[in-house]
Amino acid sequence: MKILKTYIHLFLIGIYILLAFQSCRTMPITGRKQLNLVPDALMLSMSFQQYDEFLRTNKLSKDKNMDAIVKRVGRKIQKGVEEYFSLKNRSYELNDYKWEFNLVENQQVNAWCMPGGKVVVYTGILKVTDDEDTLAVVIAHEIAHAVAKHGNERMSHGLLAQMGGIALSNALKEKPAATKKLWMSVFGLGAQFGVILPYS
Repeated sequence: MKILKTYIHLFLIGIYILLAFQSCRTMPITGRKQLNLVPDALMLSMSFQQYDEFLRTNKLSKDKNMDAIVKRVGRKIQKGVEEYFSLKNRSYELNDYKWEFNLVENQQVNAWCMPGGKVVVYTGILKVTDDEDTLAVVIAHEIAHAVAKHGNERMSHGLLAQMGGIALSNALKEKPAATKKLWMSVFGLGAQFGVILPYS
């Protein structure tokens, strides 16, 4: 019986290694290999859903001047990203992006970008950004994570580590609360969901 368990254990390890190997892809911009278990279409769909939910449950800033600055800076970066991808003949990678830039009332010094160009800047970070240039550095940094598909990579690692390699579609059906918690910790949507705020 012990030998059978050992074989089953080795078989499962082999499956995980094969899955990880087949799910690795090379990022076209950086050339770095990354684990990608989640289809882009599913990542974007979840991103748009979670972003809308976040905006429904958090207060948008009423400071029209600062909100306009966040949107203006964000659009400039969006244009730069689109031009860069066009120069690399990779514009198709941004086809399903639905860019959005919002300033949210929150004293955390944080900003983030979900897959698909969904950006939130917290009012707390405005205390440490001196001007539009420093704000641009913060927003560009967050967008860089999104276009490099770091969220997908972290979600893939989380699915392997926390849910035993279960496919995201199955995780959503079988463990919706755990999947949502994983998603929120990957994108740093609230300190209550993780020990660290990724990419903060």
